[in-house]
Amino acid sequence: MPEGSPHIESGVVLEEELKEPSMFRVLLHNDDYTTMDFVVMVLEQIFHKTAAEAEAIMLAVHEKGSGVCGVYPKEIAEFRVSLVHRRANEAGFPLRCSMEKE
Repeated sequence: MPEGSPHIESGVVLEEELKEPSMFRVLLHNDDYTTMDFVVMVLEQIFHKTAAEAEAIMLAVHEKGSGVCGVYPKEIAEFRVSLVHRRANEAGFPLRCSMEKE
C-alpha cells in the first residue's frame, strides 16, 4: 500500500492519525536554602547534564528564579519531577521542580 494512502477495512476507509506526544519543559525553581552543589548534582544525575551544562542551568535558576532542565514527553517529565522532589526531600532541601506544556 502506498505511503499516506488510507487503510481500507471491510469497505470502510480508516484514516490513521499519528500524533506527536505532547512535550513538557521541566523547570527547577530557586529557593534560599538548596545549595548550588545539590542543584548541580541533581542536574547531572537525574537530567544527565554535563558539569558545564549543569552549572549553566544552576546559575539560571539562581539568577532568574528558574531554569529549564530539559523537554520530555509527559510521563518522562512527571517521573523526573518526582525524582527531584524525592532526592531533595531525602537531603532536607525544599527544592521545587515543575513541568509545563511546551
